[in-house]
Amino acid sequence: MTNRPSPSRPIRLLIHTSATLLATTSLALTLWTGIEERGVALAFGVLVAVGELSRWNGTTGLRETAPLGAAGALSYALLGADAGQPTHHGLFQVVAVVVAASLVGCVPHIARGRSRTPDHLARRVLTVGFAAVCFQPLYSQGVFGHWGGPAYALLLLALLSLTALCDAVLAAALAHSRTGWRFGPLLRDELRGMPGIGSAVCATGAVMALAVAVVGLWAVPVFSVPLLLTQLSFRRYAAVRTTYRQTIASLARSTEIAGYTPAGHARRVAALCQAVGRDLGLSEPDLTVLEYAALMHDIGQLSLVDPVPAGATAVLPVEEQRRIALLGGAVVRQTGVSPQVAAVVERQADPYREQPLSARIVRAVNAYEEKTRAGGPGGPLRALEELRLGTAGDYAPEVVEALARVLSRDCLTLPSAG
Repeated sequence: MTNRPSPSRPIRLLIHTSATLLATTSLALTLWTGIEERGVALAFGVLVAVGELSRWNGTTGLRETAPLGAAGALSYALLGADAGQPTHHGLFQVVAVVVAASLVGCVPHIARGRSRTPDHLARRVLTVGFAAVCFQPLYSQGVFGHWGGPAYALLLLALLSLTALCDAVLAAALAHSRTGWRFGPLLRDELRGMPGIGSAVCATGAVMALAVAVVGLWAVPVFSVPLLLTQLSFRRYAAVRTTYRQTIASLARSTEIAGYTPAGHARRVAALCQAVGRDLGLSEPDLTVLEYAALMHDIGQLSLVDPVPAGATAVLPVEEQRRIALLGGAVVRQTGVSPQVAAVVERQADPYREQPLSARIVRAVNAYEEKTRAGGPGGPLRALEELRLGTAGDYAPEVVEALARVLSRDCLTLPSAG
């Protein structure tokens, strides 16, 4: 198998360079001038470090993996007073404290080789820097001196909303540069994820900054507890999602264990379906449905008395394909999986003009994988050409072209079997 070429990363390099320059400058200036309000800096630094230590890793579908650390960092960036006394820490000290605390909290993750830790740190530095730039210089000049009550609270919420938008753009840009996926759908998914844990982070950051301004540093541990409980709840949610996906993957392997399909077929089809779906701009929820349907697309073959040779349903008569698809959808419904997944499985053998986009993708990718497997060394190119010839009636042209783009980036390869 040929390794996939790395996508160009100028945007990622720019983001990392900007974050490094801001962090280095802030640390140098803070060490040179000294730390203002050391107790306040220590309290928020410990909060950020604890939040980073408790950061979860892996594929969870959640946009903020260290909500406690994010809330603490943003609260310190928007902190104007401590128990009624104005603070003077300023922009560069905010960034310096957050950088130092984040590095301490990320040590275990770096030691475990977490590949996305640099991206995480770059986002943290730049978003906190953005919030501090919007607030600290104006606060130091007394612009907000006469703001009070609801107006001041709304100001903090507005600044936090802008910061969350900045973070979403950075996250989408980093993902685009890292993977080569389209920026628009990535940004849309980031924005859709903001009302979840993102809203809790913004609310906690604003409330904590307001509370510390009135009652002092005792507000830091008090207002950290609700977000910590929320983080634990999201951890359980992520664990449930992981178990759910593992269950679906196990069900998908039943056709392989029974000898109806080759080893790794469902996994290869699911991986390529997701790549094609991303190229076509599907949202994250739609990609999840597509992945589950691709994993279970052959489960209807368990109803066959005699297995299809090599599990290649694309060569069967249309009526037989539809019968297998309908039986597969019925099985999926019995398992308790989302009805959307069952609908995609049921309709994968329909005429493509009548299919939803997810079913079109599964149909084309499954046919490609089967034709590639049977075609020998020249199988990938021959299979793609056959799919293009079939766009008159069997396969959706836009899906075939998206498949061609994905395969071009991957040098016409698929994940290895197993």
